Order: sequence, then structure tokens, then C-alpha cells
Amino acid sequence: MRKNYIALDGPIGVGKTSMVNLMVQHLGATKMLEDPENPFLEPFYKEQAGAAFQAQLYFLLSRYQILTEAGQSDLFSRFTVADFTMQKDRVFAHLTLTDSELLLYEKLYGVLEPQVPKPDLIVYLQGSIDVLVERVKKRDRDAERNISRDYLAQVAEAYAHYYLQYDDTPLLVINTTDIDFVKDSADFEDLMTQIDAMEAGRRVYVPRRAG
Repeated sequence: MRKNYIALDGPIGVGKTSMVNLMVQHLGATKMLEDPENPFLEPFYKEQAGAAFQAQLYFLLSRYQILTEAGQSDLFSRFTVADFTMQKDRVFAHLTLTDSELLLYEKLYGVLEPQVPKPDLIVYLQGSIDVLVERVKKRDRDAERNISRDYLAQVAEAYAHYYLQYDDTPLLVINTTDIDFVKDSADFEDLMTQIDAMEAGRRVYVPRRAG
């Protein structure tokens, strides 16, 4: 199966960017990262009025710009890995926006999404809530210090629900709860074996705990 463009997805703290960086380092891939500097993100985590809609529109337009510019270049003719998907935007929109905000968002999303190149493979990383909380705490980003455990649980549940019904591209689901692919090279190599072997359709992989 052609895999020039692989996108990683999953809840906050699961390790998407870390996995992309490892793939770049070990495989010589080209990386594509989303813009982390959303000026509305910290107000959103502090639950300021209107910040959710502002943050979501900023992310939507930023992701659209990155992906369409990449599609217009020759980026996807090379092995490219991304730490985000366009689908990610919709997962968060349905989680955070009011009904009236979502109505406007869906109209804009419906115009923009068809113009974005689809990945050859989406790798959806999962993790337990305890693992997500620990990883978010460990990376200690300013904008994320107000994220609650309940919100992380809601995000993880929203992702699980979305990808349960997803069939637009090949999908590999990997549970990362019992592994550490950043510190353990064997864990990383195992995940790369699963990605390399992936064909069309969908597959779920749950690595067994060492020992």
C-alpha cells in the first residue's frame, strides 16, 4: 500500500508529535506539524466566554492552510508524517462548541475539508486517562496547565466515538498505554513494523506489556 503521507491522531498527550519526531529521525521522513501557537487556547482552557469558538476557528483555518499549501507543493511525493489531521478539528468542535456555534462551524468545515489532501494512512494513538494525565503533566506546556482530568477523559471518549465509525482512509489503531516508544527503541520499532505492514481497511493493535 502506498504510504507517502501518514498522519497521526489521538487525544491530548498521547504522543503524536513525539512519534512524528522519531519517525523523522530514524526513517528520514519529512515532518509536518500543526501550529501550536493558538492565541485563544489558554483562554479556552480557562473557560472564558467565546474562547472555544475562537480557538476552534483558528485551528480549522490554520490546519487548512498547512495542508492545502503542502498539497500544492511536492511535499506528498516524499515520505511525509504529520502530527495532526483535518478530522481532528471536527472531533474537538463537536466536543466544545454550542449548537449555534457548531452550525456555523459545520458550514465552514464542509467548504474547506474537500480541498484538503487525504492521508494514505491514519495512525490513531490511544492511551488510558492515567497515561494521558501523566504525559500532559510531564511536558508542562503553559497553555495546558489548566486542563482537567475530566476534560481529557471527554477528549479520549470523543476520539473513540469518532474513529469507531471512520472509514474515509486506511486506519491503524494503536493502544500506547503499556509501552513507551520514546524511551524504549524496541517499542518504537514494533510500532513501525505494524505501520509498515498495514494494508487497506482498519486494524487495532494492542502491544503487550513487557514481562
